Amino acid sequence: MKMMIVLLAVFSNVLFQPTSPSNLNDQVTPVSEVLGVFWDPQVVVQNNVENKEVPAFEEVLLEIGYKEVNIALQESTEHFKRSIALPTELPPVIFTHSFGRFKHSYGKENEQFEISYLNEHFDQNHYQIRIKPVKYKIEISEKKISQVIKLSDGSEAIYSTNFPLLDLLAFEEDEWQYILLVDKRISKTVTKEILVNIANTIK
Repeated sequence: MKMMIVLLAVFSNVLFQPTSPSNLNDQVTPVSEVLGVFWDPQVVVQNNVENKEVPAFEEVLLEIGYKEVNIALQESTEHFKRSIALPTELPPVIFTHSFGRFKHSYGKENEQFEISYLNEHFDQNHYQIRIKPVKYKIEISEKKISQVIKLSDGSEAIYSTNFPLLDLLAFEEDEWQYILLVDKRISKTVTKEILVNIANTIK
């Protein structure tokens, strides 16, 4: 559990400083087939009244602002006043939980929507999507860039293996910046090609 929280901190906070104004189809998993969701609707806290006991793993995440993906997505689209398209594929690893969070601290330039996929039993199975307006996009320094890749729509994506603990693919679509992050320990499974294929599913 402690390792999982450390990884969440790295993925969510340590990666960047706040900024100002073969057939790959056989290797990815449809989102609809992800093995777990963040919580069962019968095990929730509503109006500050605890209906049932929340499992410890989920309770920690609730305390730091995570919630059901659809709820966090709705909060984000209402705040930004426009829709957010999500990838239709997942990496080919097993996840037990998925959850979302709308982060809106520290000013507009740091507002973002994020989704994390985790495995309660294997902390290396960790994948995250971060989405924020291009106007306030995170700039990745040239020394951190491993490769610039062309996506299927002709736009460019930045691939980096130069961050501690994680690899990433960053790109822009419909005035959003997307960053796909994956734990380095599963990078042989979730390869650059897999991340590019996932990015290409966003329409």
